[in-house]
This record gives sequence, structure tokens and C-alpha cells, in this order.
Amino acid sequence: MDILTEIVEKRKNMVTQTGFTMGEDVPEEREVPVVPFVRDPLLVCEIKRKSPSKGDISLRLDAAGQAEQYYRKGIRSVSVLTEPNYFAGSLSDLIRVKRTFPDLAVLRKDFLFSKEDVEVSYRAGADAVLLIAAILDEDALETMYRKAKGLGMEVLLEVHDENDITKAAGVRPVLTGINARDLTTFTIDLTIPLRLKPHITWPTSLIFESGILREEDAALPLSSGFRGLLIGEAVVKNSGLIDEILSLFPGTSRRFWTRLYGARPPYVKICGITREDDAYHAADAGADILGFVFAPSPRMAEPALLEKIGNCDILKVAVVVTDRGSRELDGRVRGLLERGLLDAVQFHGDERPDECYTMAFPYYKALRIRDADDCKRISDYRCPRVLIDAFSSAARGGTGKQIPHDLIGEVQKAGPLWLAGGMGPETISEIMQRFTPELVDASSRLESAPGEKDPDKVNAFIDAVKKVHQSR
Repeated sequence: MDILTEIVEKRKNMVTQTGFTMGEDVPEEREVPVVPFVRDPLLVCEIKRKSPSKGDISLRLDAAGQAEQYYRKGIRSVSVLTEPNYFAGSLSDLIRVKRTFPDLAVLRKDFLFSKEDVEVSYRAGADAVLLIAAILDEDALETMYRKAKGLGMEVLLEVHDENDITKAAGVRPVLTGINARDLTTFTIDLTIPLRLKPHITWPTSLIFESGILREEDAALPLSSGFRGLLIGEAVVKNSGLIDEILSLFPGTSRRFWTRLYGARPPYVKICGITREDDAYHAADAGADILGFVFAPSPRMAEPALLEKIGNCDILKVAVVVTDRGSRELDGRVRGLLERGLLDAVQFHGDERPDECYTMAFPYYKALRIRDADDCKRISDYRCPRVLIDAFSSAARGGTGKQIPHDLIGEVQKAGPLWLAGGMGPETISEIMQRFTPELVDASSRLESAPGEKDPDKVNAFIDAVKKVHQSR
């Protein structure tokens, strides 16, 4: 039994024993007016003591006291977890918060499955309820949604996959939450909401849920078209984070992550572009990203090249090498990024995990892998994906060297694979079949000379990637 099913079954058993009030003293009539839940900035901070994934967060947390911390920070939308077995919450928490701060908009977050749950939530003082599409069939979802709206409450309808989105389309909610957490395993992947976002076609305010632990994590959804965030553990532990995240509202559009994950993988990056014709050819051949090296290399690009191909409709990434502790991005790259001629930065140097975001956003890290210890370092970095490349003492990338297959296998265990290093038309089919990478990055083996791409090799490489993908 997966975790979600286990939680829901236990809650249903409790309801059978104690009723929908879960044994709590819930008022027979609502005591306070309903407060509109949708406000700007839409930062929803959660009252949460524990979780299946993190264990104990703050078991002695006082719900009203935590709400006061949020209130003093300017937060006016709060989520109260009322599930007792896995999250140590209760309806009494919600009641106390609403009685203490009647002008707060309060969301009841729980694993609700009946219109009676909605009625009890209303009486307890909730201004909105969370409905999880994954645990409700279409009839139950519509019944609960209509019940909540009829009582004047808002609904945050949470989706996790395309099937959930199909259910949600039946009611077209004003608020749609996309959860970055896989509720069967409780693992996090920040790209899940980005991948699902294009499938939501009705007018709605998108809320990014789960996985936001720091300012950098919040920058990803707020730059990708999400109106709001729901944050739990991080602000329970550190309410000071609220100020940092509020400074990001409203988000500034950055197209890199949202455009990339608007298409289906596998993705192809052609790196080391130095010529205008090579850029246009790779784009026409079906590449997803072009890479431009801004570091000493036979493939070093000139800023003027980005000017010339400004109308080439493809994602463009600068590859930079910075020394540890430098905290300075090449001024040429920064200017191109600010002007929209570049979409992201690939850090390929000795940058520490805490340095990359301060230098550029969007970005991702490239890490050279030589042994199992290097594989473990991947999880230290905070970007949604880390590109792994072969280690060479002579150069950082573009060497034609391959990562040993046993190390690729180790990296693959941790999640979706972004892979560079020694791949060409003659080797890519085996790599695709064996490791199913999400992204492949090729450079030197697609050349007729350093910095000069061979059109036939580029075509053959991209065709081989697509052929293996289509055959699955």
C-alpha cells in the first residue's frame, strides 16, 4: 500500500469511529464570516507539526502562536493541517487559529472525501478546503466542490498527474494546486508542476505546492507562471524566510524551465556553437537547447553571435566556468541574460551549491564525475537538474571522454538523468536504450573541426535520440 492510500484508509476508519468531526468539539454553527482566500501576494504558509517524509518538524508547535508569526510577517492566507495520525494536526488547531485571527483566510488541509467533511470544515471556520483529485472520483469531486462554493468557501483543487487534471477540468476551479511531491512515495521533483502546467487549459490561479525550502526554490515557480505558493516545513522552522520569498512577488517571467518542460523528453542540447549557420541548423534539426561557451576553449563564443541569432526560436544557454568563492558572473553573460538573448546559465566550474543562484537565474549545474563520491555530490546542488559530464584534468567539457557506465548507473538511481560526455551518432542509441536519459548534451563528436558542427552528424545524433524514444 502506498503512503497516500494508507493515510486515506486510516482516516476513513477514524471517521467511522468518531464521525466527521474526528471527535473534536466543532461548533454547530459557524462563528465568523467567510474571508476571501485569494489575495495578493498569494503566499500560503502552513501550520504543520510533522509529515511522513520529514518526520517531526515541530511537535510542540502552538497553532495560534505560529499563525501570529505569519500574521506579523504580513501573511493573510494560512493552511492548517488537521490530519492527526501522520501530521499531528487537528480541527481544534483550525478553530483556535480562526478565533484568534478572524481576518486570516484559513485553508483546511486534510484528506477529505465527503461533502460532510466540507460542512464540518465550514463550521470549524475554514475559508477554503483542499480537495485532492487523486483520492476522489469525478462525482465526489464535483459534489464536494459545489458544496464548498455554495457555502461561500474557496477550493484549492490539488492535482498530481494528467488524470487528476482531467477530473479537475470538470469543475474548472478558480485555484489549482500542482504538487511537486509524489504522494505515493512522498519524494519531491520540482519539475512535476512545470510538466503538468501546460495541460491546465481553463482560467485558474496556479499554486505551487511542496518542495520549497529556500528563496531559490520559490524563484522557480514564480518565474514560470505560478501565481502563488504553499509552503510548510521551511516557514515553520524559519519564519524569516517569508521576507525573502515575499520579495520575489510578483514573479518575473523566465522561460527556460517552463518552456523546456512544456515539451516531452528526451531533450537534446547541442553545445559549443560558434557559428550562426550551426545554430539555425541545430534548431531546425530538432534540438531543444543550444550551448555557447564563455570560457577559454576552442569553442568559445562571441557575444555578437547571440545578437545575430536573436530570432532563432530555441533555448540558449551560456556555459561558464567560475572559481569557487568568486561570486562573479562574466559581465558579457550577465548582459546577454538580462536582455533575453540567453535563457539560462550552465555553471561548469568549481561553484559551490550556495553560490550559483546568487550569480545567475535561471541556471543549472554541470558536475564532472570521476568516482562514486562525485555522484553523491549531485544532491548537494539546489537546481532542479544537474548535468553530469566526464572528468578530465585537461579541460572542462568538450573532451570527447565518456563517463564509465557504472557511474552513470549510480547517478540514474537518484532521479532523471542529464548526461554529457563523449556522445555522438555512433554511441547515442546504446546510451538511450540503456539509461533513458531525460537530456543528452553533445559537442565535440558532432564536429568537423573544433567549434564547427557537421550538419550530417548533428542530424544523425538527433534522429537517433528520437528514434529510440519513439520505439518505446
